Amino acid sequence: MSIVIAYDSALAYWRLVGSGFLGDNRARQKATRQARATLESKEKPRLEGDNRRPGGCALPVHVLVSNGESRARTKSIVSTVWSTLPEKSIIDAGQGFLMSSPEFCFLQMASRMSLVELILLCFELCGTYYLVDNAPAKRREAPLTSVAKLRAFVEAAPNAPGRARALRALRYGQDGSASPMETMLAMLLCLPYGLGGYGLGWPKLNYRVDVPASMRKLADRTYCECDLCWPDAALCVEYDSKLYHTDPERQESDARRRNTLASLGFTVVTVSRRQVMDGGAFNRLAHQVAKKTGKRLRYEDPGFTRKHCFLRDELIALMHASFDYAE
Repeated sequence: MSIVIAYDSALAYWRLVGSGFLGDNRARQKATRQARATLESKEKPRLEGDNRRPGGCALPVHVLVSNGESRARTKSIVSTVWSTLPEKSIIDAGQGFLMSSPEFCFLQMASRMSLVELILLCFELCGTYYLVDNAPAKRREAPLTSVAKLRAFVEAAPNAPGRARALRALRYGQDGSASPMETMLAMLLCLPYGLGGYGLGWPKLNYRVDVPASMRKLADRTYCECDLCWPDAALCVEYDSKLYHTDPERQESDARRRNTLASLGFTVVTVSRRQVMDGGAFNRLAHQVAKKTGKRLRYEDPGFTRKHCFLRDELIALMHASFDYAE
């Protein structure tokens, strides 16, 4: 018997297996047709075998059913009614497991997550890291999806639960984050005042700056990547991660990269974890970025500071195990 896996179980699966299992459009169409047939059977979902389930999925496995009569709630299965599957929303994970795609999973989680949680999930799915319970975040080779793909999928599901919140979160999600701290920096600096951010223009994440051929003799590389970059303002904000940058050779390479960017006319601001966690230090950083990017900060205190502190505390609570705490 096939089952359609969704919600937290689908998210856990994608965090484990990565982009190599995404499948193409034809494969998704075929899997979605199979999933629709599975739901139309109205048979109660069950796992065959005591613990047989896709990698990453803990018990109970969250699955979809098409109506209330097919609902099941056991030690191994928890079901949710979802009457109409969107196009190309399912991927065949093998052995009878039909997996919600990353885009479908994002839409499902919109009805269960807060807005801030959902924005974080957008950054993660569209970035090159993934969160792990009670452990530092891990790197992945390629993003699972993009903001454009997520938006197109959600817009094509007009009556889906959580659709409005998903579309709101996608106003703020960005492609290309390589770490939870880069995501946190971007959100604290750029979310609107009402959500606790400083309302700055969104940067390009891990933006590539090419070194012109005329300057190759002055640099040891052909391009540089910047954590957060505002190209029009020639500004780069770099997070100084002790977790990844303790190696002396890596530190030396980072120093040469910053020197190359400076020679190209970029201002490079290095930010430590301590600065991010300290309200006063982060406020000074936000004003520096605002001045360099030509943004006039117009927030009103004490209301804004309370919202900003609440946002920072929520982000820390949601991602605390994934941060680099080494000093």
